[in-house]
Amino acid sequence: MTFSLLARCAETGAFGMVISSSSPAVAARCAHARAGVGVAATQNITDPALGPRLLDRLAGGDGAAEAMAAVVAGAAHVDYRQLMVVDGQGRVASHCGGRILGRWGIAEGEGVIAGGNLLAHEGVPAAMVEGFLGARGALGDRLIAALIAGRDAGGEAGPVHSAGLLMVDRESWPVAELRCDWSEEARPIEAVARAWAVYAPQMAAYVQRARDPREAPSYGVPGDE
Repeated sequence: MTFSLLARCAETGAFGMVISSSSPAVAARCAHARAGVGVAATQNITDPALGPRLLDRLAGGDGAAEAMAAVVAGAAHVDYRQLMVVDGQGRVASHCGGRILGRWGIAEGEGVIAGGNLLAHEGVPAAMVEGFLGARGALGDRLIAALIAGRDAGGEAGPVHSAGLLMVDRESWPVAELRCDWSEEARPIEAVARAWAVYAPQMAAYVQRARDPREAPSYGVPGDE
């Protein structure tokens, strides 16, 4: 019911994640990231509490593998969960319980991990990693490339209806959190890609407005001078 990719940008230290699913509002439940700490996914039969727990372990000094082992050891119903995490060194870890739905898979690269369940075939995550590593541009551009690569490789076994992109950098809040929570036309990935194309050129300006609006660009709305 879900396919996703998590990554750390080796150049900037930013973290990001993209995800899509047949379920509504998938990014609201499954995508978790914390600036300077890491990024985590909790999917399949989702327990959203596990994402913050993974990030808390990373913040406390655990690496990806140690954080995953600790959270899995202390969580209920872990046979139903598919979990992934990337830490501040770009190390990755995953857990796939015995009750993961349908065809599922995990694929890893340097600073990146992808996974999914109820997939069209087990090679979808590998296609996402390849799409991410082969793409150029900023982290968001590469994340979108990975999401499209997953779609083009077959994606989920059935139609997807929601998708999202989440990124954190140096601020305590997400620098990008773009979502399509429901698409009747089963085109949420395209909606998120379009939103990124609009938002990406403005992202730095929004960050600057938070830091010091006196130094920020004009707002570009009627009445603004």
